[in-house]
Amino acid sequence: QVQLVESGGGLVQTGGSLRLSCAASGSIFEIKTMGWFRQAPGKEREFVAAILRTDWSTTYADSVKGRFTISRDNAKNTVYLQMNSLRPEDTAVYYCAVRRGLHTNAVDLWDYWGEGTLVTVSS
Repeated sequence: QVQLVESGGGLVQTGGSLRLSCAASGSIFEIKTMGWFRQAPGKEREFVAAILRTDWSTTYADSVKGRFTISRDNAKNTVYLQMNSLRPEDTAVYYCAVRRGLHTNAVDLWDYWGEGTLVTVSS
């Protein structure tokens, strides 16, 4: 079992920045990929970014490329999402997730999830 706890959400104006953190605990050795997803009101959960624990390979959704950066600190078992140039359409609950395998955009194939942190971008 892996437990995930997100933090760092909040209210920010358009163009602002936030950094989300996700601390993992439990069976860390199981984790191969760490990622972030988001779910806006009335919409399905969607992939945002992912990073492998064993190297620095990253993947991003087209909608956040060039604005968001995912990183990790294995010593702290923590993954981060630096979000810059935020837009109102980035408003969502952001979820941290991990999986035992390599990256996939498919939400159902991720093994463990945090409870989410709300990001609100005002116009």
